[in-house]
Amino acid sequence: MDFDFNQTPDRRAIPGEKWGRYAGRDVLPLWVADMDFAAPPSVLEALAARIAHGVFGYTHPWPALVEAVVHSLARDHGWAIDPGWLVWLPGVVSAFNLACRAVGAEGDEVFTATPIYPPFLAAPGNNGRRLAQAPLIRADGRWQWDRAATRAAIGPRTRLFMLCNPHNPAGRVFDQDELLWIAALAEERDLVICSDEIHCGLVLDPDKAHRPIASLAPEIARRTITLLAPSKTWNIPALYCAIAIIPDAVLRARFRHAARGIVPEINVLGLVAAEAAYRDGEPWRRALIAHLRGNRDRVVEAVAAMPGLSMSAPEATYLAWIDCRAAGLEDPAAFFEAAGVGLSDGRAFGLPGFVRLNFGCARTTLDEALTRMASGIRDQEKQPGAKRPYID
Repeated sequence: MDFDFNQTPDRRAIPGEKWGRYAGRDVLPLWVADMDFAAPPSVLEALAARIAHGVFGYTHPWPALVEAVVHSLARDHGWAIDPGWLVWLPGVVSAFNLACRAVGAEGDEVFTATPIYPPFLAAPGNNGRRLAQAPLIRADGRWQWDRAATRAAIGPRTRLFMLCNPHNPAGRVFDQDELLWIAALAEERDLVICSDEIHCGLVLDPDKAHRPIASLAPEIARRTITLLAPSKTWNIPALYCAIAIIPDAVLRARFRHAARGIVPEINVLGLVAAEAAYRDGEPWRRALIAHLRGNRDRVVEAVAAMPGLSMSAPEATYLAWIDCRAAGLEDPAAFFEAAGVGLSDGRAFGLPGFVRLNFGCARTTLDEALTRMASGIRDQEKQPGAKRPYID
């Protein structure tokens, strides 16, 4: 079956966060992390069949759904899991907060590395914990761990290491050496790892493969909470269905206890969509990856031609993390919005001077956005006294 990702529904026609932000304005929204594509036909057909039944009573995950998840992890990532390890949730953001509650005590520390998806930065404070952090570094064209700074940031009261792999916003797929280093550090400092792997189905480079950190060894799995969802890969984020995989029974019980009376059950349509995505969505996903890879290459080429802008090519996701610090822009997100392109502000990710661009869209939309960005940079270059200070 052929899938055309250059024919997208008109999202202005219905209420929605992404396009609604700029309603009535000539601004192309390439900010929040949802794509402009219709969900896979297999998902739409499964939803239509369930809706046609007409009854939406309380429903728990059923055996065929669990089997689809277990099979997909073995097929795609070589990870054999026990179905009893699964904890179903409405989203990974609630899971970040539950992990903070389930690990350690009030006043303890939670470590993460910046830049990072903003809810990572908020979750510790939401739950009576303190945030410890260290920066990733950009070296040899890739975002990497500053191992010395990371070790120094983890203190005697640090209890939780919050990992994002594949990484949002940097787009890294951390390799086995990096993951083993994190696992060894967690063992040495007696840390639990909460690993957000929601973008695991969106690896763009054929020579890269996502490896769940918990799959490396049983002793690593015992101290890991792995978070997954079909939402990013199959573009169904507002159906709110996610999974925590927690092999250790004690840690799993603490996590479940933290959720009691707070986290609701999953929407039945989210469960239906998840089963269809994991079981039947692979042909659509492969076609999507080809489209996103082409879009990624367009962004890399265009950004390289814009004075003062630079980026590392993302190995996964549909997100480009663009360094604007040498362009002399006081507020890069506001600058590009004025040029007609809505991007995410790097300040929310812990790194001012950057913007995040979502290239999960039709190529006509992307090309127009890149043209507008380039035009804005050119116009700024022509301003009297314009300069591009480099900020390291």
